[in-house]
Amino acid sequence: MSEPIRVLVTGAAGQIAYSLLLSIAKGDVFGKEQPVVLLLLDITPMLPVLEGVVMELQDCALSLLREIIPTDKEEVAFKDLDVAILVGSMPRKEGMERKDLLKANVAIFKSQGTALEKFAKKTVKVLVVGNPANTNCLITAKSAPSIPKENFSCLTRLDHNRARSQVAMRCGVPATNVKNVIIWGNHSSTQYPDVHHCTVNMSGSELACFDAVKDDAWLKGDFISTVQQRGAAVIKARKLSSAMSAAKAICDHMRDIWAGTPEGEFTSMGIYSTGNSYGVPEDLIYSFPVQNKLIGAQINIDKSWKIVDGLAINAFSRSKMDATAIELIEERDMAVAFLAV
Repeated sequence: MSEPIRVLVTGAAGQIAYSLLLSIAKGDVFGKEQPVVLLLLDITPMLPVLEGVVMELQDCALSLLREIIPTDKEEVAFKDLDVAILVGSMPRKEGMERKDLLKANVAIFKSQGTALEKFAKKTVKVLVVGNPANTNCLITAKSAPSIPKENFSCLTRLDHNRARSQVAMRCGVPATNVKNVIIWGNHSSTQYPDVHHCTVNMSGSELACFDAVKDDAWLKGDFISTVQQRGAAVIKARKLSSAMSAAKAICDHMRDIWAGTPEGEFTSMGIYSTGNSYGVPEDLIYSFPVQNKLIGAQINIDKSWKIVDGLAINAFSRSKMDATAIELIEERDMAVAFLAV
């Protein structure tokens, strides 16, 4: 059996982590032969709650869970990390302006990026979940300059899964029959869920999504707005933000980095935009279609992703991709200004 990997989850006493930690600890993410050491970081007032989470993990009696380290100290949490899943962030409070939210989160993610730089392995894979996820991820990466930019990503897999599920329900097929939806841009209401390269398996035949759905107006209208607004709809119904689905998406995202995407399929991740072939402005964390290919039976050793190049982009898609980039540029410029303060 392999040496244990050190996996950090921040916001570890929160509701997303509560749905996430068991999946990591029992091998659903990094494999059934991969032992883990879980490092659980939260703010000091949450430590009593975190102790309860630790007790529950202990009570699961899991063979792969070698150690659990709960802490409120970054120098403990970030030490020698293989994986960092940054879930904790400042939530938007009533009456809070967007710039105030950004300012509060710049402070958090600058500190965590600095801790990654100081204490984590240079090979660490960092997934930012806390919102605004794209810009928080960019700030984290900029604060850890010796860690390669390609080691940082933000979560748009939840949006990807939402888009896949909406198409599947419309076609009356399982979600696994829907492949290669794309989320472009920001994890916000400007994101662009794109199905122009999506296929749907209907009764054993692979159909283009537009041919399977047979409702172009829905695919270019209500489908897009439903995916864009799904998080808000969950909050309205539950009075709490998405947790179970967010945790599942985190698992999907990290599993694809660790073990590769299925042959012929790609997924969506917020990644560093510099050098992309789609005309997206540089120095953003922007969601693209990506693959992590297996080489024969061997897992890609450095667990690196690659943007899927060469996809045709029509005028409808271009305008949506540009609109979400504009929002990300605004967020980035505001955040970088705070970073310099």
